[in-house]
Amino acid sequence: MAVKNPSRDATKGRGPVSEREAQALLELRTLGPHGELELPSVRILGYSLELRDGKGGFVGDSASSAAFRGMLDAWRALFAAMAGRDPLGSRPTDALDKRKLDALLKEGGPAAQAIAAAQEDYALQLADVVLRFLRHKSWRGVRRVIVGGGFHQSVVGERAIARAAELVGRKRSMVELRTLHHDADDGGLIGWVHLAPTALLQSYDAILAVDLGGTNVRCGVVLTHLHKAPDLSRAEVLLRDKWRHAEHGPRRDELVDGIAQMLADLAAQAERKGVRVAPFIGVACPGLVCEDGSLAGGTQNLPGNWESARFHLPQDLCERLPEIGGGRTQVCLHNDAVVQGLSELPFTQDVRRWAVVTVGTGLGNASYANRVPKV
Repeated sequence: MAVKNPSRDATKGRGPVSEREAQALLELRTLGPHGELELPSVRILGYSLELRDGKGGFVGDSASSAAFRGMLDAWRALFAAMAGRDPLGSRPTDALDKRKLDALLKEGGPAAQAIAAAQEDYALQLADVVLRFLRHKSWRGVRRVIVGGGFHQSVVGERAIARAAELVGRKRSMVELRTLHHDADDGGLIGWVHLAPTALLQSYDAILAVDLGGTNVRCGVVLTHLHKAPDLSRAEVLLRDKWRHAEHGPRRDELVDGIAQMLADLAAQAERKGVRVAPFIGVACPGLVCEDGSLAGGTQNLPGNWESARFHLPQDLCERLPEIGGGRTQVCLHNDAVVQGLSELPFTQDVRRWAVVTVGTGLGNASYANRVPKV
């Protein structure tokens, strides 16, 4: 199903265009469904897998970043009860960022012991979640699980994931657990080069991408470098902006306004640098994405009701955006874990089945099957 925006003509008001660009714009106007699962080189077998934990919640909740902080709170309380003082001081756990935790771990002493204990607890939970997912039919045959999100970009997170990899390996020796190649802030943007229409990638230097989470929203200009690496392995984020919206508590429409402004500013910066940006924006967001661009669950960490029948993120965002790349811009939606996982596509060609889990406000997940190249 095409993105519905019938009143807009992508070439209106423009001068002559090349044959290739005309084809690219035509392809944009006949853009396929949101949440596309069948791609030329890979099939997306499932995402947002929700397994019940038997206690009224979901298995994945036990391996989110919030879960780790809950574990650290518990160990702080235990150490404080034994020693009469909190080993991490008076600041609440939520106020201790990754750098501070890494510094305390390096210093040693009771603070490091409490962090290491929480780290071990988290590794056990992450390993358990991965092992449970591996038993689900949509993960059957998975040989590599990639851990995304920002948690692994710290010593604490890196060690916890390495420990989880060891635990998973003991149970499933053929399954490898490893982290993203890209910076976590970039992975959710770069993955869009594998979802954007091919003709657009051939006709423009870059695309705009959005990674919307429950705490942060990231926007970026992604250079494809398609002519240097046809497999898109050299795609990179040229320009980026980040808004920690959870600290400001915006309403839903205010958040959409903010995203539109970030994108417009980035497009203007790219133009000043002589970078040709395609009239296409990929938006990665939590939840289940329907073919028509509506959302059907999993958006509870976003402000307001994103699943309302009267709200359509692609259309609302389009209405706020200026012309980009010489035409009226179209917006395509997909799940955030799926997109972050696709940033790994060039680096997973040695396995047939693979998956991703993203550690953030929640725990995202997706599974994939690479297509066998035709000989």
